[in-house]
Amino acid sequence: MDVVVVESPAKAKTINKYLGKNYKVLASFGHVRDLPAKDGSVRPDEDFAMSWAVDTASGKRLADIAKAVKDADGLILATDPDREGEAISWHVLEVLKQKRALKDKPVSRVVFNAITKSSVLEAMANPRQIDAPLVDAYLARRALDYLVGFTLSPVLWRKLPGARSAGRVQSVALRLVSDRESEIERFIREEYWQIAAILGTPRNESFEARLTAFERKKLQKLDIANKEQADDIKAMLEGAVFKALSVEAKPTKRNPGPPFTTSTLQQAASSRLGFSATRTMQVAQRLYEGMDIGGETAGLITYMRTDGVQMAPEAIDAARDAIAKEFGPKYLPEKPRLYTTKAKNAQEAHEAIRPTDFMRTPASVRQYLDADQARLYEMIWKRAIASQMQPAEIERTTVEIEAVNGARTAELRAVGSVVRFDGFIAAYTDQKDEDAEDEENRRLPEIRAGEKLDREAINATQHTTEPPPRYSEASLIKKLEELGIGRPSTYTAILKTLEDRDYVTIDKRRLVPQAKGRLLSAFLESFFERYVEYDFTASLEEKLDEISDGKLAWKDVLRDFWKDFSGAVADIKELRVTDVLDALNEELAPLVFPAREDGSNPRICPKCGTGNLSLKLGKFGAFVGCSNYPECSFTRQLGDAANPNGENGNGEDGTKVLGKDPYTAEEITLRSGRFGPYIQRGDGKEAKRSSLPKGWTVESIDHEKALALLALPRDVGKHPESGKMISAGLGRYGPFVLHDGTYANLEGIDEVFSIGLNRAVSVIAEKQLKGPGGRNGGTPAALKDLGDHPDGGGKIVVRDGKYGPYVNFGKVNATLPKGKDPQSVTIEDALALIAEKEAKGGGKKPFRRAAASAGKPAAAKKTAAKKPAARKKG
Repeated sequence: MDVVVVESPAKAKTINKYLGKNYKVLASFGHVRDLPAKDGSVRPDEDFAMSWAVDTASGKRLADIAKAVKDADGLILATDPDREGEAISWHVLEVLKQKRALKDKPVSRVVFNAITKSSVLEAMANPRQIDAPLVDAYLARRALDYLVGFTLSPVLWRKLPGARSAGRVQSVALRLVSDRESEIERFIREEYWQIAAILGTPRNESFEARLTAFERKKLQKLDIANKEQADDIKAMLEGAVFKALSVEAKPTKRNPGPPFTTSTLQQAASSRLGFSATRTMQVAQRLYEGMDIGGETAGLITYMRTDGVQMAPEAIDAARDAIAKEFGPKYLPEKPRLYTTKAKNAQEAHEAIRPTDFMRTPASVRQYLDADQARLYEMIWKRAIASQMQPAEIERTTVEIEAVNGARTAELRAVGSVVRFDGFIAAYTDQKDEDAEDEENRRLPEIRAGEKLDREAINATQHTTEPPPRYSEASLIKKLEELGIGRPSTYTAILKTLEDRDYVTIDKRRLVPQAKGRLLSAFLESFFERYVEYDFTASLEEKLDEISDGKLAWKDVLRDFWKDFSGAVADIKELRVTDVLDALNEELAPLVFPAREDGSNPRICPKCGTGNLSLKLGKFGAFVGCSNYPECSFTRQLGDAANPNGENGNGEDGTKVLGKDPYTAEEITLRSGRFGPYIQRGDGKEAKRSSLPKGWTVESIDHEKALALLALPRDVGKHPESGKMISAGLGRYGPFVLHDGTYANLEGIDEVFSIGLNRAVSVIAEKQLKGPGGRNGGTPAALKDLGDHPDGGGKIVVRDGKYGPYVNFGKVNATLPKGKDPQSVTIEDALALIAEKEAKGGGKKPFRRAAASAGKPAAAKKTAAKKPAARKKG
């Protein structure tokens, strides 16, 4: 028997079915080791020696793998086919060597791009060894990220209080978002006018033509700059004679794009389905790992972390067969289409994202998928199918028109197009193509060259230029990819880090940099410019790719980087805080000194009239204050453009008074803490506090919203069956309702304040039907109810957990002995297991935990120095 190690338990179950009884498939649950979050985990003075730590959960899984390997004939490492997957296999192997579990047993590495029986069996027939250069590239990337984070962060804490941390790639992404915000602030709108004529043919059919030239001069977008010019041209056209000079019909072809890569999938899912990058990858992961399709478990799509655009030859053949069957022979080109990647080094995986079986049409699998899975699969299937279809054939017609009024002339143009053969459009059209079709694909009536046209109306419309839009998650990923920064497996984590650290918020699917994010970005640009330059970061990514190709030694790359970087950090340590503030005042002038309605100097204190405003650094971060302090106590929160005169601002830390509680008469304030902004009622240790939920900005908080937050959790009503209260509140994972230990997520923060009893009961029922809860803390399914504890305190229930059945009493969870049937557990068995667990210190009474956390902001309940998150897949 051979032991096979994969990453996720869902994948393990499916693959074990494919391989049979001669194999034992175990899951690592993502990464099994990581660098401890403390100084010294990477030691440049010891030739970049690295110390790895195994957390408790991973230690148990590794022990299970080691035990299985000792009794096995060999070990097969079958983690994902990318750099991270290679690293996980390497980590597992290193730990097993340390445990001396391998002895002389053979070890091999296999990779498959799809969870299907044929793909898995083919991979097993073609094993290889661990790719050492790919592991070296992982080690270099991990060491670089660690060194940047743990070297820069202490500098930030000293020179820029309130900044939590900086990262190698995350800081560049933050710079993109911040620079775009600066562009928007500096943007000056310009007025311009567009003129169009509604004309009629001799056959009484109307169409629109746009002005392109006036008085023999070609017009650019901004050439008609004011109403006077527009009225003059309009008057001339209203008295003009119109004639069609030429009519040209030109056939064109539009070719399909390649199948999805990670970034193009995230972009399309954002624009078409409204998915965040995180949601897209969650759904894609499920489709990849396998679904039960009519009794057969199989992965529906290939691996979803890739920057390759090609498909395997057998997949192309399958796609062509599906095209002939689903659309007909005329949609099938004579030869297959081949695509080449635009990425500088497409090495994250072998193929583009495609269906594993093109004959599994979206309609045929819809009944087995939930709504999000069905929509994403349909999009992947259609895009992959379209990539091998005939081009669309379009006839584009252009009509050039002359307008003459005495000695004055003008030229107009009408454009229309007709789809003569839809080709790949029958399956899939990009969003940008759909938008273009809305504007240009108007069908023109019959127009003949030389004939006169009737003037029906002349329309002059005023417009203003618009600033560039803020980045969405999708457009930021596209920009990072264009710059060669980051890789497919990193984009989602980058975005999540920026949001989790409150450097950006998402408003209407757009990334809005927060004051602390812009402050950090400006600091790095001012004092670590080279390390947030786009070209520098991209060149470092290229070096990492050269390491994975075996062209560079990974420690050489680290040495070159560390020599310059450590020197730059040493220089910054000598800077005075006043030097930092002076630089930030200039870099962030529109944010620090927003323009005033009366046109007065925004840098002069509005309270005393003589002091100069400047950035100040308080215990909890930056704020704007007066140079005449303490004689003048004026302060304003950074970025509070709506309140430039600092009303309600008091205190050196920028505390903002919102009003008083109508019942307790205590003062309600908006404050900044170590974990971000929060609301507080009263003072002292007993003060009630509430963190701001994600999506709520400091600028949007008023007295009414503050009262609503402080009132949480709120009672919704008693459950009609149990008679127990249902409450709604905010937790670590967002808004929820709670009933008798069962948590169910709500769709948005607003629902916390408005949800009624009927809706709450429905949400809880849906959660209970889904069984074991995952990430968001849902209660696992109950296997057996043993009744109330004889000493009181609540029910004792046998539940089905992620790692097997266990007895649950309040906050105490006691795992059942191996092989114990959950249905055979008695109340006496359960009491003994609970007593044993409590004796070991496992679990606390619910009321103790509640008391310990009372009065703290939700964000402040998080541990300040969390362990690095494991890379979980499933």
